[in-house]
Amino acid sequence: MDCFWGRGWGRGISGVAQRLAGGIVGPVKIAFLSGTSIANSSLFDDWPAREIETRHGKAIVRTRGEHLLLNRHGPHYLPPHAINHRANIQALADLGFRDVVALNSVGSFQLDLPPGTILSCGDYVSFRPATFSDTELHAQGPEIANNLIRQIAAALPYPLPEGKIYIQTPGPRFETRAEVRILREWGDVVGMTAASEADLCREIGLNYNSLCIVDNYANGILGTVLSPESFAALVRANQEKVNDLFRRLLALFA
Repeated sequence: MDCFWGRGWGRGISGVAQRLAGGIVGPVKIAFLSGTSIANSSLFDDWPAREIETRHGKAIVRTRGEHLLLNRHGPHYLPPHAINHRANIQALADLGFRDVVALNSVGSFQLDLPPGTILSCGDYVSFRPATFSDTELHAQGPEIANNLIRQIAAALPYPLPEGKIYIQTPGPRFETRAEVRILREWGDVVGMTAASEADLCREIGLNYNSLCIVDNYANGILGTVLSPESFAALVRANQEKVNDLFRRLLALFA
């Protein structure tokens, strides 16, 4: 578990998966990747922060024991289209992490996935594929590993819808109502970050586990325009649910 899981390791069965299959004994080496909700939480305030220099730029991480937290937006909030995903994911690999549990804020296309729902995506559509190289062709098929999702689902006191389809748009604005009418035929939720993270984790050999929290219905689904103010209010309403989720994740992998 403490060895360096670097670039090009390949898929295989992770040490975490083996340990979970036989019952968790001792702390599990996990990198948690999240965004706005973590920035608004006090759960990790006492985790020491440090700057990691990578070949793709700098990333700021917080660590405690075998656990790491990375706010994808950085300490001063970069909007989704400006996030340095390469630096973020490279930092996780450089620090020896193999398994990543990500929480992404999403808008819902489906009325049966209302705000407050926590779900897991099993596939995605991206209009902005991410790669570590601008000069080499990486032809491997993208996928979301989700090697820890069943154990996470079993630890939650509510159902975790799995296998949902994530649509990534570039941001930073919300999708137009015309875009939503098209995209809802392709997937279940829409966001601006998870597909890029999944692309890069797959390329570098990390296991990406998808958790999403529905903060709003996608623009126009309820016949109203989604505003920044209403979105911020919905995010605040979900904060305690996010805090509870991370308490449970930390207990599960402790």
